[in-house]
Amino acid sequence: MNNREKNKYLILSATFGEGHKQVANAISEAVNYMVADTEPITIDIMEWVHPNLYPISNYIYKKGIKKFPQVYSFLYKKTRVKNSFSVKLNSIFLTGMQTMLKIIEEIKPKVVISTYPFAAGIISKLKEQGLIDIPSVTIITDYTDHSYWIYPSTDQYVVGSTQLRDRLIVLGIEEDKIKTTGIPVRKRFMDVLPKDVLLNKYMINPNMFTLLIMGGGDGFFGKGASTFRALESISTPIQLFIVCGKNKRLKTQLEWELKGSKHDVRILGYCEKIEELMAISDLMISKPGGVTTSEAMSMDLPILIHHSLPGQEEDNTEYLCRSGFAFVANSEKDLIAKVENLVYDSAPLRWMKQRMKKYQTKTSSVDALRVIVEAAKQDQLLKATNSIIIQKQERIGVSI
Repeated sequence: MNNREKNKYLILSATFGEGHKQVANAISEAVNYMVADTEPITIDIMEWVHPNLYPISNYIYKKGIKKFPQVYSFLYKKTRVKNSFSVKLNSIFLTGMQTMLKIIEEIKPKVVISTYPFAAGIISKLKEQGLIDIPSVTIITDYTDHSYWIYPSTDQYVVGSTQLRDRLIVLGIEEDKIKTTGIPVRKRFMDVLPKDVLLNKYMINPNMFTLLIMGGGDGFFGKGASTFRALESISTPIQLFIVCGKNKRLKTQLEWELKGSKHDVRILGYCEKIEELMAISDLMISKPGGVTTSEAMSMDLPILIHHSLPGQEEDNTEYLCRSGFAFVANSEKDLIAKVENLVYDSAPLRWMKQRMKKYQTKTSSVDALRVIVEAAKQDQLLKATNSIIIQKQERIGVSI
């Protein structure tokens, strides 16, 4: 029996935006099924480092970004490039280094992976001050750059697109420190049941247009159920999945208001098998979060973007549309018109699917894990080499 203690991979995330957590889960999953004798340990850095501040700050973030998006937009743009203001603001989030140091000393990880920008900042500061000497990998969870993702002591960056890689190079990051893998998605997106099996499972008519709507869980459809009611103006009946997440109020409201719909409407709460819904849908309406759109692209599912939040989601929208992976609807009327057109003419959707097949991959989490494992191995090799050199120097010193 092997009683050797497992290696530890420390994954730092935060629930300020679901994407950071989902990427952390994808990497943790990949470690569990691909790396022997290794245990992934995921922690919410804000919850651990700022336990008293965390609940209120999380609440303010979620409410503030919806109620006062212009404030978030101002701060995002003001700190996009490193400057005196961004450095001062960043210093607030980089507090708690001593707590993080204690966590690292207790866990003793072989590598630290950050899916949250301020986690990457704290790890870089600890390395700069000589308090830790551990490989650090940062996974950027959107398709855009920001100064808060970039730190001098980060060993590897994992990014979702070649455009972002090129942007980081322009910003001064060494090319060999950047790996383009796609934004990591969970293993389930690699292991989806065949489409004909799923059509039977969900009782879907393959000859009818199927629309998937995401983003209601956080209440980002600002006018409540009006967008969904407007879908009634689409002349041809369609099959419609609406995922409300944990928003029970919206789910109840929609169940009541859409019960007489001409469409075949399925209203869901939190959905564990979202990959199955993506596999059987012709189009997804969603806000452009990096992870949700990456999941859709891994399923070759065209995206219609509605209601982008300021900051990184605006940048994501620009990337997705420029790359031919998405359309954008600038208003409710525009959204309905685009859906109606796509119901009657699916050629644009077929073109987008071909683009996704050519440029996207289902193996992003595996590819990102290879970068992480290589970073850990290189560090172990370097330390072993340094140890041999030191031993030889000591022997030479004794002989002299």
